[in-house]
Amino acid sequence: MGNGYWQKILRIDLTAGKSRVEQISEEVLKKYIGGAGLGAYILNKELPAKIEPYSPQNLLIFATGAFQGHTVPGGAKFSIISISPVTGTFADTAGGADFGPELKKCGYDALVISGKAKKPVYLFVNNDNVQIRDASSLWGKDTYQTVDEIHGQIDDRKVSVAAIGPAGERKVAIACVAMDKHSFAGRCGLGAIMGSKNLKAVAVRGTQEVPVSDPVKTKELIKKFQLEIHKAVKDNKFREHGTPMLCETAEGLGDMPIKYWDGDTWPEGAKKLGAPNYTNVLGAKPWPCAHCPVGCHRKIKITEPPEYAYEGVGPEYETMGLMGSNLLIDDPKVVAIGNDIANRLGVDTISGGAMVGFAMDCFEKGLITTKDTGGMILKFGDAKAFLTLIEQIGKREGFGAVFADGTLKAAEKFGPEAVERVVHNKGLDYPAHDARSCISLALTYATGTRGACHFRGPSEDIEMGGFFMPEIGIKQGMVKFFEPQNQSLVAIKCQDLGGVVNALVLCLFMVDGGGWSLTSLAEMFNAITGWGYTVDDLMLAGERIFNLQRILNVRDGYDAKTDVLPKKMYNSAKQGFRAGKVIPFKEMMADYYKIRGWDSNGSPGIETLKRLGLSLMNEDKIDEG
Repeated sequence: MGNGYWQKILRIDLTAGKSRVEQISEEVLKKYIGGAGLGAYILNKELPAKIEPYSPQNLLIFATGAFQGHTVPGGAKFSIISISPVTGTFADTAGGADFGPELKKCGYDALVISGKAKKPVYLFVNNDNVQIRDASSLWGKDTYQTVDEIHGQIDDRKVSVAAIGPAGERKVAIACVAMDKHSFAGRCGLGAIMGSKNLKAVAVRGTQEVPVSDPVKTKELIKKFQLEIHKAVKDNKFREHGTPMLCETAEGLGDMPIKYWDGDTWPEGAKKLGAPNYTNVLGAKPWPCAHCPVGCHRKIKITEPPEYAYEGVGPEYETMGLMGSNLLIDDPKVVAIGNDIANRLGVDTISGGAMVGFAMDCFEKGLITTKDTGGMILKFGDAKAFLTLIEQIGKREGFGAVFADGTLKAAEKFGPEAVERVVHNKGLDYPAHDARSCISLALTYATGTRGACHFRGPSEDIEMGGFFMPEIGIKQGMVKFFEPQNQSLVAIKCQDLGGVVNALVLCLFMVDGGGWSLTSLAEMFNAITGWGYTVDDLMLAGERIFNLQRILNVRDGYDAKTDVLPKKMYNSAKQGFRAGKVIPFKEMMADYYKIRGWDSNGSPGIETLKRLGLSLMNEDKIDEG
């Protein structure tokens, strides 16, 4: 009998070149579950406030949860946690492919990396065989080349590889981590943290079976839920078209970024970017991560022009938004090429597209000129300028090097007016959902513990009417577009859901899109752990995790003064769905603080801390093993 965890953490000190294993108590796991919850616990316990992200003392954590190491639908996910070079505070980003299950089957719940290697290295973890290998020959290679080289060195294609490209090596603040040439842990720049540690990649291969509480029921439920989710995503066309099917709907509801957040409508562009045109033009097919019935990733093929020909992962909705409509580029092939350049260099496509859009915006307003750009003309809709600049950003070359520390830092070099035009929270660029349309997102972005993120609180899907959580009172019709009533509650419940989902670790699309109910989620969790959690217990864990992450934000200097919206979010549309609408932000934020139990400075109040079993300086201990 087991509980779905090994209760072990593998520690690797790159400075000393040594590894060791620690035991972690069941009590800690019951409170923080795993993934981004466990990562926040470790950061809070072990790191001082306002640590320099590129300091060797900063930790880089690869963490799994209860759902890894089995064939749970959506359980290929895992979390990477650190202090972000973009925000200077708590960051978690999730990836898929095969990495999460392989790490868990090595016999560990988390991998915690500290220090800095003297020269480039990569880690190879094969069950209890832990190696720090020379990566000098890999340094300078792109993410795809790195995976292929490591597979050749180890001679096992089942090894899962999380790698950085040149962007991470050169500490570009929006560098991502790429898994198996398939999935990308994009946000918050944790690829740059790997680069700062001279860590090119982490390769994992595990063969151990994770012990669970009820093996028979676990297998029965996995089979049942795999079939149910697969049927749901076939029926709603999610499996056929993936996230690009959202483009036309989002644009019609004023939810898609257009011309770096200055545009109101662009139906003709959204139609070309979205499905079914996307699917037809790119020959897109589902490309699932391990054990996934949804297959949201797209496998595509481009043959022309020959210099950009490739077969591999295609862009998803967020990339279609930030590298497409955001730039007034309506050709899905151009977006796919830009996506591929970013993936190989190891660049977050959301922030990368935002940077190009911001640069085009500043160029149009005269805040930068060809003297700044090295002669490059940056006009919205210009595919060549887009592809040139995204490559420069990833290589930290030419004008692109200006963006090495993030969009906000680049804006500071352009002047105060440019700073006011950056669309961000905590320095993290907005994703492809507009808070002026789904106003609950204004709260979600302003208070997001890793910065602006819709995936750590998918409240926009509640407003759009495509996702509900009846077990916790989030039902159809409880919020209406542009009306403040219940928006704060919806934002909070969705953030708490994000907290527990990214601790389990589970792909959110199993719930939001795949139709997996919270009741079924709890049933699956209990079959694995034997802990007898109710839906309310899981949501309480999500609330605890979110507030712990907020404690990290507060100690790093974020509070009520930074729970704000960028200036552009106060600009009303002149036409379209959100014409004339203004976010009632102050009213909703006051309601949000009250429901959260935070004080006027934005810190969790004493009663809230007591109820959640937290303190401003976390006193829980990881037991030494």
